[in-house]
Amino acid sequence: MRVVIALGGNALLRRGQKLSEQNQRENVRAAAKALAMVTHEHQVVITHGNGPQVGLLALQSTAYKDVDPYPLDVLGAESEGMIGYLIEQELGNVLPYEQPIATLLTQVEVDPRYPAFEKPSKPIGPIYTREEAERLSKERGWAIAPDNDCYLRVVPSPLPKHIFELKAIEFLVNA
Repeated sequence: MRVVIALGGNALLRRGQKLSEQNQRENVRAAAKALAMVTHEHQVVITHGNGPQVGLLALQSTAYKDVDPYPLDVLGAESEGMIGYLIEQELGNVLPYEQPIATLLTQVEVDPRYPAFEKPSKPIGPIYTREEAERLSKERGWAIAPDNDCYLRVVPSPLPKHIFELKAIEFLVNA
């Protein structure tokens, strides 16, 4: 049976955890052990979130002042590649050598009039105190939202109209 498993970005880098490669790798390693068990009886397709990761890359992108920060779509692709690489490495450590593993970056088309652009709701990056979040919102023009006793940067998350790599996904899954 074909099984699709979605790993949330916060499963890969837990809320409040230091946004380090080591923490993310340890979380991916734990997920890979569980995923490997499923592959014994099923064909597995993995998808993942990237909220904490893309938020970290966005912060890192603002550190270099000689160029404008990279746009979120480019940072999203960068985070897809990074997460895919870690998943491949850790799955490769627990699956038989001959088991094929592939990472595929995806691009989607969205409706520019989608309501999500008016009301951002996807949390990205680290958590902030109210004071930090309000300061960053003013300095950088970020939308922020409360989340329990902390605050997060939020960005639009429109539904995709079209996934450009759908044929490539189908080809890989069917092969």
